[in-house]
Amino acid sequence: MSSDSSEPDPFAHTAVGELVSELVHAGQTVATAESLTAGLLAGAIAGVPGASEVLRGGVIVYATDLKHSIGGVDADVLAAQGPVAAATAEQLALGAKTICTADWGVGLTGVAGPDTQDGRAVGTVFLGIAGPDGVEAIQLALTGDRWQIRLGAVDSAVSELVHRLRAQRSR
Repeated sequence: MSSDSSEPDPFAHTAVGELVSELVHAGQTVATAESLTAGLLAGAIAGVPGASEVLRGGVIVYATDLKHSIGGVDADVLAAQGPVAAATAEQLALGAKTICTADWGVGLTGVAGPDTQDGRAVGTVFLGIAGPDGVEAIQLALTGDRWQIRLGAVDSAVSELVHRLRAQRSR
């Protein structure tokens, strides 16, 4: 990481602390399968004291073939829809949840730039969330440079998980 103080530090992000707290309170765990973020989400969670109670693990599936071989994405999905797609994010989330035996799985795939990928614009990100109530993918349109897009994907994943954990608690 650069020493430039204008770059945000994902490990100091208070929302990540809220996520760990919500998971501890719920007695639940999380795992990740990350492409464009290359472990930033798992690293941010691990940077919070108490993370060992809730972070089961994760996989970095930056290369497309790894999304299939270790991420759990069906080869037909990759062939038909590509590595940056809603179905890919959903299957990554399910793969992380299953492989790591976690309550929640998060899959992140997208285009950080500077160039488009497989017809997808820079900033296109798919966030897959697999939890107790099923799996869903959310498409994000993020802006900025590579670092900002990657951090935005982490922030979105953290916020979405916190939202879902709080909704689960209020039921």
